Amino acid sequence: MDIGDAASVMACVRAAHPDLIINAAAYTAVDVAESDANTARRINAEGPRHLASAAAESGARLIHISTDFVFDGNASTPYRPDAAAHPLNVYGKTKRAGEEAVLERLAERSVVLRTAWVYAAEGRNFVRTMLRVMRSSGSVRVVADQIGTPTAARSVAGAIWRLAQMREVAGIHHWTDAGVASWYDLAVAIAEEAAQLGLLSGEASVTPIAAREYPTPAQRPHYSVLDKQSLMELGIVPVHWRKNLRQVLREIHDA
Repeated sequence: MDIGDAASVMACVRAAHPDLIINAAAYTAVDVAESDANTARRINAEGPRHLASAAAESGARLIHISTDFVFDGNASTPYRPDAAAHPLNVYGKTKRAGEEAVLERLAERSVVLRTAWVYAAEGRNFVRTMLRVMRSSGSVRVVADQIGTPTAARSVAGAIWRLAQMREVAGIHHWTDAGVASWYDLAVAIAEEAAQLGLLSGEASVTPIAAREYPTPAQRPHYSVLDKQSLMELGIVPVHWRKNLRQVLREIHDA
């Protein structure tokens, strides 16, 4: 369905009578959103509002996926779910508006699950981009002063499925893989692991640079590590990002 169309959403939910709706749809082109704010708002803010309204009418539960980019990056310790949100860019602002719409309309039957730096063996993502650049040039320059946690999509999916079975859980929660890294750290790990698997002919050269050396239309948080304690207390425990990276690179290799 077109989640930006209230009538479309309502008709689909009424026809399906779902027990649970998982909203993984999002406008995630962070830099393009700066010049395409209306589309980003339609998908990231209005879409979740329509889904929450339809869920409220039908009695469904909603798990809505959000982002670390709702924070400004000025912290020095992991952001708790109740930390104040101060998004720096259009993407973050529209995602925060979507969170607020869900929590306003469906507070007791919704989970806002924030995650970060998601990648997979398929699709467009940082890991696959790094592999392509390393194969073509043998070297890459990567920002070293933006800190977060790389997270495998399969890891997020597992957390969502666990939450789907915990009907009593509501509110904002955070989920990423364990550990902390810069984009440079992640690129170095990709080069090392990919070389060992034979995805690269040799270990690529990775040079750290400052974010100011790689200007982008959208400002990004320098630090966006998320505190996962609330889900860990429910028995949903992450594994280290490097272990999941190794598994995803194996998937790419096997494919």
